[in-house]
Amino acid sequence: MQTRTKYLVNLAILSAMAYVVMVYGRIPVVLFLKYDPKDVIVVIGGLIFGPMASFLISLVVSFVEMVTVSENGWIGFVMNVLSTCCFACTAAFIYKKSQSLRGAVLGLAGGGLLAVAIMMLWNYLLTPIYMGIPRPAVVALLLPAILPFNVLKVALNGALTMLIYKPLVRALRKADLIPPSSSTAPPDGKKSMGALLVSAAVLVTCILCVLALRGII
Repeated sequence: MQTRTKYLVNLAILSAMAYVVMVYGRIPVVLFLKYDPKDVIVVIGGLIFGPMASFLISLVVSFVEMVTVSENGWIGFVMNVLSTCCFACTAAFIYKKSQSLRGAVLGLAGGGLLAVAIMMLWNYLLTPIYMGIPRPAVVALLLPAILPFNVLKVALNGALTMLIYKPLVRALRKADLIPPSSSTAPPDGKKSMGALLVSAAVLVTCILCVLALRGII
C-alpha cells in the first residue's frame, strides 16, 4: 500500500509540474503553433515509472489544460494526448527494455519520430475543424510549417530530457519518493558527458531556430 501511495504521489507531483511548465512555458513559434515543455516532465515520469505513468500524466494534464487554459477544447485535448503519448510512452517503452544511455537515446529518438509522423496525420484531419479553414489550406502548411515545428518540438523535448533527467531523479530519490537505482553497472562517464554536450548543442540550436522564426534574431 505504501508503494502504491508513493507511486500516486509521484504521478501527482509530476502532473502538477507538467501543468505549471505548460502554463508558464508556452512560447509562440510560428503561425498558430506554440511550444511548451510539458512533454519533458511526462517522458521523465515514463522513464522512471514506465509507459503507463506517461499515459496517465498526459491524460490528467491534457484534461486540466482543456478545462482551464486551452482555446481548442476537445480537439486540443485529443491532439495533446496523441502527441505526448506517442513521444513519451514510446520512449518509456523502449527504455524499459534497455535501461541504459543507449536505450534512453533510442527511446527518445523513436518517440520523436513517431510523434512527428502521427501529428502530421492528425493535423491534416483535425486542424481544418478547429481552425475553421479549408483542408487544402492545411495541406499547404504541412511541409513548410507543421513538419518543421514538430521536428523542432521533439528535438527540444529530447534535449531537455537528457539534460534534466538525472538531477530530477536525484531530487526525487533524496526526498525518498523513488527507490535507489537497481542498476549495478558503473556509469560510463565519457558517454554520459558526450550525450550531455550533444543535448546542450541541440538545445542551443533549437532555441536559435525559435528566435529566428519569431523574427527576434
